[in-house]
Amino acid sequence: MAEIIKDNAELKLEEIVVRINRVATVVKGGKRFSFSALVAIGNRENIVGYGFGKANEVPNAVEKAIKNAKTRLIKLPLLSGTVPHEVVGNYCNSKVLLLPASAGTGIIAGSSVRNVLELAGIHNVLTKSFGSNTAVNLVKATYDALLQLRDVKEVERLRGVKLDYVTK
Repeated sequence: MAEIIKDNAELKLEEIVVRINRVATVVKGGKRFSFSALVAIGNRENIVGYGFGKANEVPNAVEKAIKNAKTRLIKLPLLSGTVPHEVVGNYCNSKVLLLPASAGTGIIAGSSVRNVLELAGIHNVLTKSFGSNTAVNLVKATYDALLQLRDVKEVERLRGVKLDYVTK
């Protein structure tokens, strides 16, 4: 299974701002605007996370989102640049299906799912999203799917059998 990373001080992480939303609160004197930012971070090898932050200005919201993302980092069991098996992630009304793909396929995904998978270091994968296409829900559903990935050795141990698999 994907393991949660506690210490991220020595990691070289990149971040991508997936979405910035402007939120308006109606008050007595008019409208008061604030911003929410959704950020994905990773090292493009096998570590990825996402974060969400809200503030009155965009840079502060992005900064909070990055800080929040560093608390959600996970290490993924990838198999030759793709996911080791088919997996479905759910969040609210969104579902994301991740399918392993052969070398040279690329990342076939929408923009918010693509950002997370690129930062995770996945080079070949087929995806399909169902239900709500809200960026926040799709990123959280993708993260849920990545949390469910299992290493081949772990599956062998759980089943008590030897599996044949090819690594390239």
